[in-house]
Amino acid sequence: MRTLRSNRSLHCLKSRMLLFGFFAVSTISTMGQALKSLSIENAYQLARKNYPLIKQRDLINKSKDYTVSNAAKGYLPAFSVNGQATYQSDVTALPFKSSPGIIVPHYSKDQYKLYGEVDQLIYDGGAIHNQKETAEANAVIQMQNLEVELYTLYDRVNQLFFGAMLTDEQLKQNNLLKADIQNGIDKTQALVGNGTAYRSSVDELSAQLLQAEQSRIELMANKKAFLGMMGLFINLSLNDSTKIESPVTPVYSDNINRPELLFYDYQKRVYDLEAESLKIDLRPRFTFFFQGGYARPGLNLLSNDFAWYYIGGLRLSWNFGSLYRLNNQRQILDINKQSLDIQKQTFLFNTAITQKQQYAELEKYIELSRKDEAIISLRESVKKAATAQLENGVLSAHDYLTEVNA
Repeated sequence: MRTLRSNRSLHCLKSRMLLFGFFAVSTISTMGQALKSLSIENAYQLARKNYPLIKQRDLINKSKDYTVSNAAKGYLPAFSVNGQATYQSDVTALPFKSSPGIIVPHYSKDQYKLYGEVDQLIYDGGAIHNQKETAEANAVIQMQNLEVELYTLYDRVNQLFFGAMLTDEQLKQNNLLKADIQNGIDKTQALVGNGTAYRSSVDELSAQLLQAEQSRIELMANKKAFLGMMGLFINLSLNDSTKIESPVTPVYSDNINRPELLFYDYQKRVYDLEAESLKIDLRPRFTFFFQGGYARPGLNLLSNDFAWYYIGGLRLSWNFGSLYRLNNQRQILDINKQSLDIQKQTFLFNTAITQKQQYAELEKYIELSRKDEAIISLRESVKKAATAQLENGVLSAHDYLTEVNA
C-alpha cells in the first residue's frame, strides 16, 4: 500500500491537466449517455475513427483518382490550332520565264498559314501506364505515411487510458486506507471513553483521515480529467461509472510489425517505377495525325493563292537525348534505394533495442509483483497485530498510522 506522500507526488503532474479536463467533461456531457465500459482495443479504434487526420485518407484517394484519370486521358485525341505569318528574304523561283500557254508562278515573300491538327497516340512506349502506376504508388505511400502518423495516436490514448486505470486503483487504495484509519478512530475513541487513551490520539487519526479524503478529491479530479480528454479523443461521453477494462496479458514476440516498414517498401516501389521510366524515355513513340488549314501558298507549289489543304499520316518521334544521362540517373536511383535500406535497417535496430528494454522492464515488474504479494501478506499480518495493539492501548496512534501506511 502506498503512502499519502506517494499519492501527492502525482499531484503536480496531473493538476496541469485539470483545467482542460474539466472543460473536456463539460464539453462531452452533451454527447449522450455515458459509455458503460471501455477496453484499450475499443479506445484505439474509436480514437482512430474520430481523429481529424483520418479524413486525409479520402483526400489522398481523390487526388490519386484525378491523377490516374489525367494520365489515362493521354490516350484521347489531342487537338491544337496553330498559325503563322512570315516574311522571308527569298522564295522559290523556276529557272524559266512565262511563255504563251505557260504561266510561271511567282511566290510572295510574305506567307501565311492557319491550321488545326489532331494527334492520336498509337504507341508511347508504356509512358502513360507508368504514370498511372506511379500515381497509385505515391497514393499508397501517402496512405502509409498517414498510418505512421496515426500510430503515434496510440501513445496518447495509452497515456489517458492507463492514467484513468491507475487512478482507479489508487482510489481503491485510498478507500482501504480510509477504512483502516476509521477503524483506528473507532477503537481509539473506545479507549478514550475508558480513560486509557488521550483525545489527541483521536485527533491525530482524524487529521490523517481528512488528508486521505483530500487525496481522494485529488484523485477524483484527475480521473475526471483523464476521462474527459479520453472522451474527446473517442467522441463519446465517459464518467465515473465507466468501467476501464484491464488489458489482457500481451503476447511477447520478437517480430516487429510497424507501419514504417511498409512505408520503406512502398517507397522502393516508386524508385523501381522511376527506373522503368528511364527505359521508357528511350523508346519510340508513334502517333496518327491529321492537319487541315488555310495557307498561302497551299500544297500546290504552282499556285501563289490562298488555298485550303489537309494532310494526314503517321508520325514517329524518337528522342535519344536522355541516353546521355541514363547511367547517372540509374546510379542516383540505386543510391536512393540503398539509403532507404539503411534507414529501414536503422529503424529495425533501434526498435529491437527498445523492444528488448521494454521486455526487460515488463519481466522486472512481473517479478516485483510476485514479491509484492508476499510483502502485502506480511504487512497485512503486521497491520492486524497493530490494530490489536491499538485496541489494547499498547500502541500509539502515530505508530498505528505508520503500520497502516506501510
